[in-house]
Amino acid sequence: MKKELKIESYYTCYETIEDAPEEYKNLIAEAKQAVKGSYAPYSNFNVGAALLLNNGKIIHGSNQENASYPIGFCAERTALSAAASIAPSEKIKSITITCSCAHHPVTTPGAPCGICRQTILEAETKHQQNIEVILTGETGAIYIFKTIKDLLPLYFDGRLL
Repeated sequence: MKKELKIESYYTCYETIEDAPEEYKNLIAEAKQAVKGSYAPYSNFNVGAALLLNNGKIIHGSNQENASYPIGFCAERTALSAAASIAPSEKIKSITITCSCAHHPVTTPGAPCGICRQTILEAETKHQQNIEVILTGETGAIYIFKTIKDLLPLYFDGRLL
């Protein structure tokens, strides 16, 4: 028997950074600071991530490209790896991701790639805590997801949902 099923994701949207609460403004500022560490000479697409740990510490990550394109690192995985090394037992409260491009302004939120989504899910699983995901571009809307599962709805945790 054939069935048509629907996948839904829930998120909060603030139209501009001015509309967002201060806590998000601060995290976005941290992610924008992280963009400055980006090394993206091939794509000219710079990404920064800021992880907020439960203890209040913020860890930055930025994308690091390589001429052998597949072996570069995304900002999200750079930040998550740093957190796993610096504070392996500390839970992650949220990850904020922003991006900029040398060729044109980024006015819509950038989203993590599939590898980064899976890596964030692994961190949620490891610490048994949802990680809030905050996405933005250089300007424009801010999307806030309560868990990476809203961006990775058919995830595997021993069973397909």
